[in-house]
Amino acid sequence: MDDFWLYLKLGFDHVLDWNAYDHVLFLTVLVASYSFKQSKKVIWLVTLFTIGHILSLAISAYDILRINSAIIEFLIPVSIIFTGIYNIFTAGKSTGKSKFDLLYVVTFFFGLVHGFGFSTYFNMLAKSSDNLFLMLVEFALGIEIAQILVVFVVLLLSFIVQTIFRFSKRDWILVISSIVLGLTLPILVDNWIL
Repeated sequence: MDDFWLYLKLGFDHVLDWNAYDHVLFLTVLVASYSFKQSKKVIWLVTLFTIGHILSLAISAYDILRINSAIIEFLIPVSIIFTGIYNIFTAGKSTGKSKFDLLYVVTFFFGLVHGFGFSTYFNMLAKSSDNLFLMLVEFALGIEIAQILVVFVVLLLSFIVQTIFRFSKRDWILVISSIVLGLTLPILVDNWIL
């Protein structure tokens, strides 16, 4: 039972680590255009991100595929910037089915990227585990709980800003996406591979 809490906490802390806040930035920009009324869709997006994240950890831990960490560290801020720019260009426009389908695919892909970014550290921990699959599930549960917490906070802030301060939804999306872009550009510059 101690291992369960250890790996769950590790997954939880992984998302909320302020020294590596890329998860929080990605989740913030991912859900900036949604509201509590759309929470079912948001939970699906977050869960897809977790599935991609855990799948890439499993692929790496079982030594099926390894990807150069410099490429991954570059793609992480690219994924956040892509999502932010996508929000800016689609803010205030109707969300059709094709837009949401695209977000499913993109979110899953970015979950894979973010998982590979953590795989080196995870693989060191996995060497001490008796049951790698169980460790992955426990870690995934911690990630999912932390991500739902982040999403709840973002949706709550969105509600407050749009209801109390009378920001339009479009303005909220533009401001949050711009802030996240501003915070992510230095990460991209630090991890530039070209």
